[in-house]
Amino acid sequence: MTNSFKQVDSLMRHAISEDVFPGAVLLVARNDSIVFFEAYGYANIFSRRKMTIDTIFDLASLTKPLATTPAVMSLVQQRKLGLEQTLESILPCFKKTDKGQIKIKSLLCHNSGLPAYREYYYKLSNVPPDERKNALKSLLVKESMSYPAGKKVLYSDLGFMILGFVVETVTGRRLDHYVGDEIYRPLGIDSDKGLFFAGLDPGPIIEGFAATEISPWRNILLEGVVHDENAYMMGGIAGHAGLFGSAGSLYILLSSLLSDFYGNQPINLFEKDLLHTFFNEQEGTDKALGFETPSLANSSCGDYFSKKSIGHLGFTGTSFWIDLERNIIVILLTNRVHPSRENDKIKFFRPKVHNAVMDCLLKP
Repeated sequence: MTNSFKQVDSLMRHAISEDVFPGAVLLVARNDSIVFFEAYGYANIFSRRKMTIDTIFDLASLTKPLATTPAVMSLVQQRKLGLEQTLESILPCFKKTDKGQIKIKSLLCHNSGLPAYREYYYKLSNVPPDERKNALKSLLVKESMSYPAGKKVLYSDLGFMILGFVVETVTGRRLDHYVGDEIYRPLGIDSDKGLFFAGLDPGPIIEGFAATEISPWRNILLEGVVHDENAYMMGGIAGHAGLFGSAGSLYILLSSLLSDFYGNQPINLFEKDLLHTFFNEQEGTDKALGFETPSLANSSCGDYFSKKSIGHLGFTGTSFWIDLERNIIVILLTNRVHPSRENDKIKFFRPKVHNAVMDCLLKP
């Protein structure tokens, strides 16, 4: 570790001692090279298993920008899906409903008018597993709108549940299969232990998951099983949550997107113009397509990321931010919900650590 990152390192150690989270991995990259990559604390406080840089995290809502959005981008690039296309033109169940005219673009930038969140899992738990996908579609079709489409921004899990179904309908493949085959594998990311949906099949247990919550609903400590209850009811594979991965695998994906954005690579997964469309803040919103942008006050990325930045947070304590102007990537993965989601100290810590990182990188 270079001397310049001592401040960052001591901040991370202090966060562990102050119980901001039991453990964390922080990766910082600039101009296509990793300049800081360290693990702290514990992956599991009960077994005292230490966090390592290879620990696999439940990425929670990072599923939206790192799985569902790249799948949509891929379909837009192949002209199999249009951003202006309406829901009813793809999913027949939305025909002649108040959601039929919602555009793909609105689902991506959260101004579809759909509510933020619903506890569908209670109802879905009474449905046989192989019928839950259709049951969730029915619940989404019947759901009341919070606002008319396009009128107001409201971050919504429901919009991305629907986008997951859109991808599966257009491709005829399960979301995890499509993303694994078309996005991760071409980049050399292992879709078994790099970036993957864990699913619920008791397959070979991969050592090295960061534990999350002692689930009040399931009454067990969650480790290697999705934390989000609605995604759990969908077999662990959904458009809004369910992705697992390590910081190193996240970096491969994000640095590839950044290289494509600059048009730097001989072989691009995505066209430069397409990425400029997706990474631009959408008019009348504070969001890009599938990504967040820095908020004007109290942004989780702190005070020094340029306005031309994109990122996302995950409920389990995960986040990434990319400064598109300065070619900087910061990935902070923590298990802050371990053992309970009541711990929200990370809210105050995130801006601090991002400020410290930028302080190190931008020092003359």
